[in-house]
Amino acid sequence: MRFEFAPYLLKFKEPGGTSRGVLTEKPTFLVKVYDESDPTRFGIGEAAVFPGLSPEADGNYIWKLTEVLANVAIGRQTDLSRHSSILFGLEQAILDFSNGCHGIYFPSRFTEGHQSIEINGLVWMGDFETMLERVEQKISAGFKCIKLKIGSIEWEKELELIRLVRQHYNEKELMVRVDANGGFSPPVVMSKLKTLADLGVHSIEQPIKAGWPEEMARICKESPIPVALDEELIGKGKLSEKIETLDRIKPQFIILKPALCGGFSGATEWIEEAEKRGIGWWITSALESNIGLNAIAQFAANIDAKGPQGLGTGGLFTNNFETPISLLDDHLVYSPSGSLDYSQFSELKWHR
Repeated sequence: MRFEFAPYLLKFKEPGGTSRGVLTEKPTFLVKVYDESDPTRFGIGEAAVFPGLSPEADGNYIWKLTEVLANVAIGRQTDLSRHSSILFGLEQAILDFSNGCHGIYFPSRFTEGHQSIEINGLVWMGDFETMLERVEQKISAGFKCIKLKIGSIEWEKELELIRLVRQHYNEKELMVRVDANGGFSPPVVMSKLKTLADLGVHSIEQPIKAGWPEEMARICKESPIPVALDEELIGKGKLSEKIETLDRIKPQFIILKPALCGGFSGATEWIEEAEKRGIGWWITSALESNIGLNAIAQFAANIDAKGPQGLGTGGLFTNNFETPISLLDDHLVYSPSGSLDYSQFSELKWHR
């Protein structure tokens, strides 16, 4: 067995606003595994590193990929417990290779074209008028759940935006989720959560920064709306760390990004432990290309994820890859008649 990797720079169609700044491009790596007797037939995956979020996103990242390359060649296992995105990509490539190199990671009714995945409409940060326009576009497109990234404009303007939505759509007609990306400060967080609850907001992701478990536990206990952990899960590669986080903070939901929470194997551990404790969950992407998004969608379908999933990032980039997944209203669908075209990877600069 052999392993190769290639860098790729995804470019946004429009700047993506987050509480950590505005994104215009995002680096990622494609990886592949193959039998040296036939290099033309390979399994493809994406090591979706996320600078600013992925703990492994440092100057040693390429060296870790090189270590994996060398170890695969000699049949030696690599410790990837602290390299979630590389594990995520390697798992994909191995699954694809094992399933015949057709872009099938988790065969299911979804990949047979008999099942679709409901997703939320993601509304990126921007000025008030831009965000309002994006909300209207998502609702017009048929989304029954929208997710607002908040924290870039005045708080009162963000509330005005939600009030405008609620004037036309009640909680049964439209689910509204918000993602603070850790943007609230502890002294004001509870008053803000009370206001969001009064507006019928379904839940809030990561109201304060990760790393304050006692404060987050207090918020989860006292919040008038459900709290979902997101960044709080990153970097916890051991099962014991996952268990400690859930038992200590006791969130209502957890948000699982396989590239950031230990690949598919790590996400499965999180789900199993969450369900033991009555904690809800859903799956989201983390600005992967369509390669990683395709694999995550198949994973979500395979584990029968319920409710709107956060998998609406496929149309963000100008230079994305073509895969058999597409968006139909507010659902992701897979076209079994269309297979993954592996020739689109031939021009990448593969390290071997």
